[in-house]
Amino acid sequence: MYLISSYAEFSDVLSSNEAILLYISSPGCSVCHTLLPQVESLMAEFSAVIVIHADTAATPEIAGQLTVFSAPAIIFFIHGKELFRMARFVPIETLKENITNALKMV
Repeated sequence: MYLISSYAEFSDVLSSNEAILLYISSPGCSVCHTLLPQVESLMAEFSAVIVIHADTAATPEIAGQLTVFSAPAIIFFIHGKELFRMARFVPIETLKENITNALKMV
């Protein structure tokens, strides 16, 4: 999982990769800290997907540009276009199903 530090860096990664999962967290969010290791473990199954992490305290412009109002938020992109997003309480099995279905479309 790559930690990004600006919206420009996110845009570069988005434009140069086929499948991206963006994990957005907030420093005071206990759900964010609990969910992160589960997402990292799940993403080990999807080697074709680049996983990036943005912290809203360090990079608030990412949340603003992507209209993210709650944390944690997971946004999945294929070919630079948002395919789905999940926020707050994210069931890992649902996330896995969504990623599997999205990758079938590639």
